Amino acid sequence: MSGLPRTDLDEFGEIARLFRPLARGAAGAFDLTDDAAVIPQRPGFDLVVTKDAIVEGVHFPVGEAPDMVARKLVRVNLSDLAAKAAEPFAAFLAVAWPAGFGRAERERFAMGLGSDLEAFNVDLMGGDTVSTPGPFTCTLTALGWVPAGRMVRRAGARPGDRLLVSGTIGDATLGLAAVQGQIDDPEGQLAYRYRLPNPRLDLREILAKHATAAADVSDGLVADVRHLSEAGGVRIRLDLDTLPLSGAAATWLESQPDVGASLLRLATGGDDYEVVCAMPADTPKPAGFTVIGEVLQGQGIEVRAAGRIVDPGAGGWRHG
Repeated sequence: MSGLPRTDLDEFGEIARLFRPLARGAAGAFDLTDDAAVIPQRPGFDLVVTKDAIVEGVHFPVGEAPDMVARKLVRVNLSDLAAKAAEPFAAFLAVAWPAGFGRAERERFAMGLGSDLEAFNVDLMGGDTVSTPGPFTCTLTALGWVPAGRMVRRAGARPGDRLLVSGTIGDATLGLAAVQGQIDDPEGQLAYRYRLPNPRLDLREILAKHATAAADVSDGLVADVRHLSEAGGVRIRLDLDTLPLSGAAATWLESQPDVGASLLRLATGGDDYEVVCAMPADTPKPAGFTVIGEVLQGQGIEVRAAGRIVDPGAGGWRHG
C-alpha cells in the first residue's frame, strides 16, 4: 500500500497503524511491507476475483459515517462472491481520502473495515491509498475459492428452469428514500438495509448444488434478470406479483395507488444484494427462496406486474 497523504504519521507509519493489523498475519501479505502480495495455490480450486467501487453521493449518502462506508464496501464485494458460490478469503483495498478527511475519519474507516473483514474471515493483502479533491471513493478487490470448474456463472439458465430469488426485494430502494426524507421509516429498518447489506454467503452450498445460473441483485432485480437472460441466450418471464417483500415494504405497497408501478419501482431500485438464480424445475425449492418466474426459449425478458405485462425500461442501474 502506498500514497497516503501525510497526517501526524508518515506514510508507512499510518499503513502500519491502520491497515497492517487487517492482514491478520497472512503469509502472502508480508505485513503490508511490500508493493505486492503472493496468492497461495489451492489444488483442486479456482480463484474467483471480483472488484467493486463505491462513491460518495452515488452509492452512499454524502457525510455517511466512515465505518459504515467501509462495511458496505466489504459487503457489496462479498455479495458478488456469494452469487458465484465462492468462499472469500482475501481482499485488496484502494481508497481516495477526500479533503478534510483527517486522522479520526481514517481510523473510523479502518475500524469498520477491520470489523467486517474479521467477521467474514477475510485477510487484507494490500492495496493503495491516495488523496483526492473529489468525492470519497473506495474500491475493494475480493478473492474467493470455488471447486475447480464449479463457479456459478450468469450464463447457464436453460428453458424449463425456474427463476428464484433469495430473501426480500425492495427494502434498499425504500431505504434510500427514507434516508432522503421521502418516506417514513420509524424503526430505521429500511435505511439499515440500504446502508448495510448482507452478502448471502450462507447460500453458497445451495447455489453450487442446484443453480444453473446466478447473479447478485445489485443493479435492480429486473436489470440483473436481464443479465441472466443475455448471458444465457434465453427468454425469462418475471412475475412481480410474486415478489417477496418485507413487512415494511408490504405496508408501503398497500398505501400506493398504482400497485404495478410500485412493484416495478421495488424491482428496479437496486442495492438489495440478494441472489437471483435459475434452477431446474424438478429441484425442490430451497428454504429462503421464492419462485418469481421461469426460463423459456427465445431472448429477452417479459415482466408482469398487477396481472399485466409492463415495460420495465432499463430495469435498474446502468453503469456509465
